[in-house]
Amino acid sequence: MKRPSGLTLILGATGIAAVCGYLVIWFVPVQIGLAAYKPFGLFWAAMYLLVSALSGVQQEVTRATVPRSPSRAATANPARNFGVALAGVVFVIVVASSPLWVDAVFPGEGFALVPPLAVAAASYVLVATLAGTLYGISGWVPLALMVAVDALLRLVAVVAVAAVTSDTVTLAWAAATPFLLTIVLLWPAVRRGVVGRTWVDVGYRALSWNVTRTVAASASMGLLVSGFPVLIGLASAGEQAAFVASLFLAIMITRAPVIVLVMSLQSYLVVRFRDRRKEGFWRQFLLIQAAIAGGGVVLAVVAAFIGPAVFEWLYGSEFDLDGWFYAVLVVSSALVGALVVSAAAVLADSQHLVYSLGWLIAAAVTLGCFLLPADLLTRTVVALIAGPVAGLVVHGSHLLVRHGRVRQAAT
Repeated sequence: MKRPSGLTLILGATGIAAVCGYLVIWFVPVQIGLAAYKPFGLFWAAMYLLVSALSGVQQEVTRATVPRSPSRAATANPARNFGVALAGVVFVIVVASSPLWVDAVFPGEGFALVPPLAVAAASYVLVATLAGTLYGISGWVPLALMVAVDALLRLVAVVAVAAVTSDTVTLAWAAATPFLLTIVLLWPAVRRGVVGRTWVDVGYRALSWNVTRTVAASASMGLLVSGFPVLIGLASAGEQAAFVASLFLAIMITRAPVIVLVMSLQSYLVVRFRDRRKEGFWRQFLLIQAAIAGGGVVLAVVAAFIGPAVFEWLYGSEFDLDGWFYAVLVVSSALVGALVVSAAAVLADSQHLVYSLGWLIAAAVTLGCFLLPADLLTRTVVALIAGPVAGLVVHGSHLLVRHGRVRQAAT
């Protein structure tokens, strides 16, 4: 019997994770109410904003990891030492910086949500380091297990807690702990395949500098995706809690099908584009972008017609958003998906500066849109579209120039 391909395994695990995420953001607001969901929704968005930022660790470890040559002594992989040290640094930074942002991001619970946020961020650094190592050596089975187990643990923990309490802090701990628990549970099975078998192609200094740039880019990416509800929360002074929670849920659920799929394949795309830098790049790149664009158009039309009815069925009559808004969300998700693909292509060329610049400009444009003199819904719509378009212009311009030169050199 033919073994499933790496792409099939990752897509399958991503599908499981997506279903688990959907169940969490459906069950919790239904169980505790839209108004009570708002503070937990803010924590969830803030946690995944940090996860998105720190996914830059995974991208660079993926790019740098190579199988250990037989001539090299079987010593500890630098990526492991780097990941453990960085996890400690991230924990300290989150806690130490919290007085600067905690009241604005978590206006109700304040510092009580900082410890679970810090633990989640630090734990995810370990997850990202191990996942990047496995991507680098095409360890598809343990990777798929990590993705699926993490999501399943979080689903069980959050649903179990929400069934008995609406306390935001308790729910936050239930959402945060599965990152570390996944490592603890799977490490005995994964250890044999990585310890003494991998290496990275740069030293600690270069690895740190490259990770700094990919994390800066990933943080910008996070603002466009997982952290977008945080921006809405910061811009929603005076708005009703139920309306703001409705925006949170509509954005997370409607955009997820495209964005979650493409983001889960970032490291896979880096490897594929890296292997086709000299031949077949444009064909593969354009096929992926065409699939995203086509899927986005179809889903946008569907969302415009059925979105209002579906969300009213899921959450009740409190949900009152027009069909056109759901179509905008789907178009935005397709644009972000296209930006993720272009970013992977740029990173595969080791062009960290352009990679970071594209995401930073996209984030800056998004933030700027929330400063416009308009109502919250209008600012949200403009930000959803303008940000990813700006990033695509940066990455696309670079790819046209660089790969155009490569093609000319080949002919």
